[in-house]
Amino acid sequence: MAVNRDKPDSWKKDIAKSVDMYNDWFMRFAPKTFRETRVLTTREVKATLQLTNNFTKINSEILRENPTILPTLRMATCPPLASDRLCGLAGVSANLVKRMENEKKLPVRMSDTALDLALGKIANVFAKMADIDILVWLSRKVQLAKKTEVHRAATIIADRLCGAVASPIIRNAQEKRQLAAIKTWLEAHGYKQLFTGDGVGFDTMPRGTFGFHMNVPAKLEDGTRSVNIPIDAIISPKKKTENIFPVFFEAKSAGDFTNTNKRRKEEAMKVTQLRNTYGDKIRFNLFLCGYFDCGYLGYEAAEGIDWVWEHRMDDFTKFGI
Repeated sequence: MAVNRDKPDSWKKDIAKSVDMYNDWFMRFAPKTFRETRVLTTREVKATLQLTNNFTKINSEILRENPTILPTLRMATCPPLASDRLCGLAGVSANLVKRMENEKKLPVRMSDTALDLALGKIANVFAKMADIDILVWLSRKVQLAKKTEVHRAATIIADRLCGAVASPIIRNAQEKRQLAAIKTWLEAHGYKQLFTGDGVGFDTMPRGTFGFHMNVPAKLEDGTRSVNIPIDAIISPKKKTENIFPVFFEAKSAGDFTNTNKRRKEEAMKVTQLRNTYGDKIRFNLFLCGYFDCGYLGYEAAEGIDWVWEHRMDDFTKFGI
């Protein structure tokens, strides 16, 4: 039985309440996050400037010894470069760039020769695309930077980097807050949380339990390979039902309507893989807070995906929970 997906007349009212809830959280949380991120990124930029002699010395050796400076370099070009764009321009592997950016390390299986060549290509991209309107000293014959110029450049680059870094921080904080809200509601209704170390799979969960970030194996469309699909929250109802599977929920939050419409196919792909593996009895739903418009909701409803609004959590009971 559908809970919210078959009630389009109430969608606009719920959207307005959900947007208000997200904005209230954002106004209280985001300023603190941006201030903290700004302090951190400014330090990183200044450290990079010092390591590279104000961007006048960037080569494979510098990058090998300091892989952490890559995000700052990307924000110091004109235009600033996304990670995948840097890979394309430099002709280097995405694995190299991702490892440098996400893990602050270099690939361990890459030969020294191949690594030096790839890092040299990255350095060449920066040399060609450095933003001389910010790094004004690079356009002079004698590339000596004044203290005020360095400070101004560091501030601008930090602003660019701050925006890129803060958004994932906000998304992660929202997910943690949403899962904490689910946990509080479930425990208040007599549910017990399972943890990774308990050794319980999604299909062996005792009744009246729940788990976060659990993997569900599913077959790909070709039927020859399988993948682990991470599910944010899996809940095994206390009451015995005909359905042998627990209820799945993905925690979703969004600060604008544009991004939700870009991401809406992700859920449809997940539910398709799950149903191809386990059949139509799989109950895959969303836990929503923020900017989800009628277009997004209609798309998900057409895929048979239902949802609970965070501002009305008692709808969990309508899923048999």
